[in-house]
Amino acid sequence: MIGAALAALLSTLIALAGCAAPASGPVAAPESISTAPVTDLTIFPFTITDDSYREVTFTVPATRVVSLAPANTEVVYALGVFDRVVGVTTWDDYPAEVAGIAKMGDFTTPNLEAIAAAQPDLILVTGGVQADVLGKLESLGAKVLVIDPTNIAGVYDGIERVSKALGIPAKGVEVVAKMKSDLTYIRAAVSAEPTVSAFIEIGWNPLYTAGPKTLLDDVLTQAGGTNVVTLTGYVGYSVEQLVKDQPSVYLGTLSSITDTATVAARPGYSAIAAVQNGRVFSLNDNLVSRPGPRLIEGVREIAKALHPSVFN
Repeated sequence: MIGAALAALLSTLIALAGCAAPASGPVAAPESISTAPVTDLTIFPFTITDDSYREVTFTVPATRVVSLAPANTEVVYALGVFDRVVGVTTWDDYPAEVAGIAKMGDFTTPNLEAIAAAQPDLILVTGGVQADVLGKLESLGAKVLVIDPTNIAGVYDGIERVSKALGIPAKGVEVVAKMKSDLTYIRAAVSAEPTVSAFIEIGWNPLYTAGPKTLLDDVLTQAGGTNVVTLTGYVGYSVEQLVKDQPSVYLGTLSSITDTATVAARPGYSAIAAVQNGRVFSLNDNLVSRPGPRLIEGVREIAKALHPSVFN
């Protein structure tokens, strides 16, 4: 088991992994609407408790948004008010329109001067290393909202909280309803299939994985899998333990496994059932690790790896 500091670092790394380039091939994604949703002023004022247990009070809709996490950027895009985004990080790569938006530093070291110059009234952040600059961001005078979900239900909540802060709660409900509908379809498709044991690699040499109480673990479960890892959080792991666990499927994020054929050549891996049977899969980080509107496509990607006969 690893220490709390390293666990926090791994949480950040997996968030960064969700910023990696998409895997090849077409991927379905939420569509942004062409006309902005109607702002609902009747909900103001209200107070939101964010994922750092801070209470943030809004008296008017946010109209100038700086997003310091790619997932949060995708949330605003899916809500149909991307024209309100005035700053993002250098890690943001979706939607394509993000290329034309001012960069506020990278994910781990946001540029406070650039953020202040953008004059936002809402700054969307995540947990992990960004917690270190939370106080400095608050001092800029904007509302700061921490969105840091650890499961799919938390992703839904985060989308709806952001939609309220933007004054468009109905659109948040709509986006979440579509995600839930898509997940229901996937769950129904795998419901008659046996649960498949799996391991998720998020880092190699040394080996790290995602255990229970992580977003990746919940995505795996919803896809009809069960995690062979019992340690909670993001943890270090050994090949010896993997051989004991004998997962039927070996999953790895694309940032960790760029070529599935190389996994079999690793010391000790030839004794793992998933490797012996050729059931090693590289996953699109942006879909399976990024806690935003495209996460259900990540569930679908894992479900295809676990239950190929159903989806093929």
